[in-house]
Amino acid sequence: MRLLRLAKIITVSLRFGLDRMILDADASGRLGRIWHRVFFWRRFSEPRAVRLRKALESLGPIFVKFGQMLSTRRDLLPPDLADELALLQDRVPPFPTEQALAVLEGFYGRPVDAVFRDFERTPVASASVAQVHFARLPDGTEVAVKILRPGIERVIAHDLALMEVGAMLLDKAWPEGRRLKPREVVAEFSKYLRDELDLMREAANCSQLRRNFKDSPLLLVPEVYWDWCGRSVMVMERMHGVPISQTAAVTAQGTDLKALSRAGVEIFFTQVFRDGFFHADMHPGNIFVHADGRYIALDFGIMGTLNEVDKNYLAQNFLAFFKRDYKRVAMAHIEAGWVPAKTRVDEFEAAIRTVCEPIFDKPLKDISFGKTLLRLFQTARRFEMEVQPQLVLLQKTLLNIEGLGRQLDPELDLWKTAKPFLERWMNEQMGWRALVRGIKEEAPAWAGTLPQLPRLVHHNLVESSHHHVVHQAALASLAVTQRRQGRLLALLVIAAAALVALELHRLLG
Repeated sequence: MRLLRLAKIITVSLRFGLDRMILDADASGRLGRIWHRVFFWRRFSEPRAVRLRKALESLGPIFVKFGQMLSTRRDLLPPDLADELALLQDRVPPFPTEQALAVLEGFYGRPVDAVFRDFERTPVASASVAQVHFARLPDGTEVAVKILRPGIERVIAHDLALMEVGAMLLDKAWPEGRRLKPREVVAEFSKYLRDELDLMREAANCSQLRRNFKDSPLLLVPEVYWDWCGRSVMVMERMHGVPISQTAAVTAQGTDLKALSRAGVEIFFTQVFRDGFFHADMHPGNIFVHADGRYIALDFGIMGTLNEVDKNYLAQNFLAFFKRDYKRVAMAHIEAGWVPAKTRVDEFEAAIRTVCEPIFDKPLKDISFGKTLLRLFQTARRFEMEVQPQLVLLQKTLLNIEGLGRQLDPELDLWKTAKPFLERWMNEQMGWRALVRGIKEEAPAWAGTLPQLPRLVHHNLVESSHHHVVHQAALASLAVTQRRQGRLLALLVIAAAALVALELHRLLG
C-alpha cells in the first residue's frame, strides 16, 4: 500500500509541476534545463502556489491538513505560497453511517438506540479526522456527537511515513531545504495531527474554554457530557446559531455587525492576555452567532497557550509599536530570551524601524496586527531568533480574527478596539494592582505557613545554636591537636640539633 501511495504522490507532483519548484532553486539552472527537455510536453499556465494547493487537494485530507499547517509557517514560506495554502478547506465526504454506528457500539458496548433517545443517521459535518451527528441523551438533552473516522490512524501513519521520507530527501537534495527545515516541520505536523486523534483531549480543551468564559456576555462554549466521551467519541451540547460567514442571515436575526466585530477582538485579546489559552482554529466554519448576538465557538482540536513571558512580550511589542518605540520592541525580544543576549540593541532597533516605519503612512484601521507580528518575526530571524510554536499559532489566529472582523465591519480599527484592553492589562501587571493581586494569590499559602512561623523560627535558632556549639567544639579540638603537633615538632627539632652537635664534636674532637 505504501508503494502505491508513493507512486500516486510522485504522479500528482509531476502532473502539477511541483518538481519545478525544487529545480528552480538550482542556481546553475543546468538540472532544470535537462529536466525540461525530458518533460518537454508539460505547460503550466497557473502560478506555482495554485498548483501546490491543487496538488495537496488531490492527495487527500491528510495532505490538505498539512498544507493548512504550512500556511501558518509564514516565517518559512514565501508569501504567495502561504496565502494560497490558507485557502485550503478540510472538507471530505462523510464515511458511511454503518461505520459510525459500529464505532459507537464498539465504544459503548451496546446498540446506539440504547445509549441515545434519538440519533440522526445523517451527519451534519464531516472532516478528515471526524464527523458529527446530532442526537438526544436519555433525558432529552440535545447533543452533537463527534466520531473519529474509522481507520484514520493507519492512513495517517502511512502518509506521515512518506512525508518523513520526502522531508529527508528535500533536506539533502534541495538547496533551500535546510532553511525551510522540512524534517522539523513534518515532526511538528505529526504531533499536531496525533493530538487531534484523541477526542478526550479536545473535550478537555472545550471544557477549559467554557470555564474561562462562564456567564460571558460575548461567547458561548458548549458543555461537555463526560459520561458519554472517550478517545474516539466526544459528546457535547448542541449549539443553535447562524454560521458567521452568512452575514445576511446574521443581520436578519437582528445582530449588529459592527458590535459583533468589536466583540470578536475583545474575545481574542481576553483569551490571550487574561487566560493565556486561546482557540487557534478560528476560521468561519468554526464560528456561529447566537440569536442573542453572542459568538458560539466550535471545534477545539487546536488550542494555543501562552505563559507570562509570552504575554508580556506581546503586550510590550504591540504598545511599543504603536508608540514607535522601536528600542522597546528590540529590548522586549532580548529580555524574553528569543534573540541572543549578545545582540546589539541599536542594530536590532534599526532593522525593526526599517520594517515598521512605512506602516505609519497608512490609517490605523488599515494596519494589520497579524502581518506586523509576522514582519517582526521575519526581522528577528536575521538576528538568530528561534520562532516559538505558540507565537506561530497566535499569528495565524490573529490573521483569522482580523479577516473576520473586517468582513463584518470594513472600517474596524483593530488598534482602537484593542488598545484600552492592552493598556489595562499592562497596568494590572505593574504597580499596586499587581501587588494586591499577588497578595491575593499567595494568601492561601501564607494562611497555612503563618501559624508555623514561631515553631520554625525556634527550630532554626536551636539548630543554629547547636551548630554553633558543635563548631566551637571542633575548633577547640583542632587547636589542641595543633598544639600537640607543635610540641612534637619542637622535640624532633631539638633531637635533630643534638644529633648534629654530637656528630660535629666527634669529627672535630
